[in-house]
Amino acid sequence: MSCRFAPFAVLLGATLSILATPATNSRPVSLQECFVMALEKNLELRISRYNPQFALFNLAAARAGYEPTLGLSGQHDHDESGSRLLSGGFTVPGAESDSDSFRGGLNGLTPWGMTYGLNANARETSGDNFYFDTNLNRSVGVPFQNSGGSVSVDVVQPLLKNFWIDSTRLNIEVAKNRVQYSELGLKASIIDIVTRVELAYYDLAFANENVKVQQKGLELAERLLAENKKRVEVGALAPLDEKQSEAAVAARRADLISAQRNLDVLENELKRLLSDDFRLWRNDRLVPDEGLNAERELLDVQQSWTRGLTTRPELLQAELDLERSGLDVRYDRNQLYPQLDAFGTFGYNGSGEVFDDTFNEVGDRDRPFYTVGGRIVFPLGNGAARNRYKSSQASQEQSVLIVKKLEQDIMVQIDNAIKLAQSNYERVGATREAREYAEAALAAEEKKLENGKSTSFFVLQLQRDLTEAQSAEIQALVQYKRSLAQLAQAEGYTLDRRKIDLTVKEEEKW
Repeated sequence: MSCRFAPFAVLLGATLSILATPATNSRPVSLQECFVMALEKNLELRISRYNPQFALFNLAAARAGYEPTLGLSGQHDHDESGSRLLSGGFTVPGAESDSDSFRGGLNGLTPWGMTYGLNANARETSGDNFYFDTNLNRSVGVPFQNSGGSVSVDVVQPLLKNFWIDSTRLNIEVAKNRVQYSELGLKASIIDIVTRVELAYYDLAFANENVKVQQKGLELAERLLAENKKRVEVGALAPLDEKQSEAAVAARRADLISAQRNLDVLENELKRLLSDDFRLWRNDRLVPDEGLNAERELLDVQQSWTRGLTTRPELLQAELDLERSGLDVRYDRNQLYPQLDAFGTFGYNGSGEVFDDTFNEVGDRDRPFYTVGGRIVFPLGNGAARNRYKSSQASQEQSVLIVKKLEQDIMVQIDNAIKLAQSNYERVGATREAREYAEAALAAEEKKLENGKSTSFFVLQLQRDLTEAQSAEIQALVQYKRSLAQLAQAEGYTLDRRKIDLTVKEEEKW
């Protein structure tokens, strides 16, 4: 491209850049506002909120094991027997009969393991029986009709196996355990999201301040370049110094572009945590409106350990897993016993010609019947039950070790987090001093340059040192704030620290 088209190309490129960049709206946000938006809109949390509902549905399904079942049936039967050939060559037709029968039953299980059944049945039969009447010398049909039925109660009560706990009671207790487990899982997810929002907020604050630092660094380099051009024009400075200044301006501009790019990436990360529709935030520029400061917090490792060992959701979940393994041990131990059941039946019979006669007789309760007994079943060998019991015992022992290991891991995490926070606080003071020294050194070197006792090379180097020192100070402040947030997460204290209440209304649970 010829030189005379260069200005036009630059102008065209700038115009296309402006057209391609969407308009942005500056939106100041506080950290507390970010928490509120994340708790309401964050997609990960909205997904996690279903888990306690699933656990409640599973608990309701387990409790449904005590709901009785009702069975009703009815049928009609028709029967014809074959004809009979008598001596003398006479044939007698076969009998014919029709019957209607009905059955009903209500069966269920009680919380103490007893099974019960309320049963009723009735049957009515009518038809004709044929015989050969020698007086009449022909076959004669005799009609008949009868009915019968009963009402009874049957119960079976385990006395050894399935007495202390059975599969239904085990399922209910496990489902209760999983409800608590899922609620703790949701709490852990909320702590994680709140912590990530806080860290992203601080990262964005750093990126925002770092852009300002890089802009100031560019302004310093541009100002020195302008001054050096004047000095070169009057012969007070060598052209080499001007080239060095131009190189420094280009380098500072590249640093600013990189800082702006980093700002965009970190801003998108915070938007992702706060919203369920990124398109609505596309043209908003989030600006943290809380200043970065470093207020010293008193950190007590013993207090932090107490918090972590009593409130960390992961540890409480591991303890629930231990409790669940205890339920398995209890159930499998009960399955080692032989099956010893007591059973009984009591009811009333009724009979007559038609259904009404049967129902009336049953209602009069004149023909009672009952059965009382017991049965015992010894499994020979019982290898399956014994090995399941051993397996559940081993699983319980493993769960104990898992809890112990997690307790140790939490204590180590908290100790490391406290030491990191203390180190970062000290680093804040050190970087502040370094920035103050860099400012003083640059001011002194600029005076020397004005008096002709220095060169642009040293001034540019000190400008770069000041920019790095300012960025390091901001980074130290952010790292200190981040370390406090990570310590709270290690303690499981994030929600209390940020005054976030997780109280759930009963109607919202269901």
